[in-house]
Amino acid sequence: MTTLTKHPPAAAHKAPQRPGRGRRMAKLRDVRIALLFILPAMIGLVAFCLVPTIRGVYLSFTEYSILGEPEWIGVDNYTAIFQDELFWNAMAVTLQYVGINIGLQTVIALGLALLMHRVAKSTFVRGALLLPFFVANVVVALLWFWMLDYQLGIVNEIISWLGLPRIAFFGSEQWAIPTIAFVNVWKHMGYTALLIFAGLQAIPHHVYEVASLDGASHTRTFWSITMPLLRPVLALVMVVSVIGSFQVFDTVSITTGGGPINATRVIQMYIYQKAFGESDFGYASALSVILFVILALVAFIQMKFLKGNESDLD
Repeated sequence: MTTLTKHPPAAAHKAPQRPGRGRRMAKLRDVRIALLFILPAMIGLVAFCLVPTIRGVYLSFTEYSILGEPEWIGVDNYTAIFQDELFWNAMAVTLQYVGINIGLQTVIALGLALLMHRVAKSTFVRGALLLPFFVANVVVALLWFWMLDYQLGIVNEIISWLGLPRIAFFGSEQWAIPTIAFVNVWKHMGYTALLIFAGLQAIPHHVYEVASLDGASHTRTFWSITMPLLRPVLALVMVVSVIGSFQVFDTVSITTGGGPINATRVIQMYIYQKAFGESDFGYASALSVILFVILALVAFIQMKFLKGNESDLD
């Protein structure tokens, strides 16, 4: 009598598929798709940022004008910079501008953000605060240059009508840098206030309720709750604002051109004049590298001491 042997189905002979393999394949597909979308931005970053940066660092060690080939001179440009009185004057002027601009902009923007958070609930009012930010820097500079003109400006007309002496806002060594700082504060305070307002929105409301139940005043609540919880956003705002302030150029170029004398010759203006005014691209590249290092150090110090990567909400 023949015994029939039952064979298991063919599927039973297949090795069981590892459960993690499918997930890895799906992640690999997601990475490929993500890289495909990132590729155009990466090409632009390499072509317009990375390559010019590397070339700029190379040119900083050369003597180069646009009419000839770069000639390697080592660190001579950097040695000359530290003995250049105009460089130190430009740094002093830039630091003066940064101090005025950051101080005013941060305080005003914080006040506007608190008003938007507690008083101005209208979207129209909040949007109106951003309007100056969307106006081109050149237009803003020209507008205020005309308004603050010594002879025909409406501001000096009002000052004269009040019986006070006219002020040469852009023509005085004393007033030029504070005036330029004020113009840029007016333009950027709405955007800065919006960033701070977003940070205020992220603070849980129940924290304020507990403080109110404990009898904390508005001043105590602001300094003990709002400011500590707002620290990461303020750190970001400070870093962005300081970097932008060190790079001020267009307002100075339109209004004073670096004058009177050297009262508004900021570091970016000095770099521009060396490169395109004197065709000394090697020296200008060395100035740019020094400015890059300064900004990197300032950003690192700010994030380190302000603890921008930490939050008291954790």
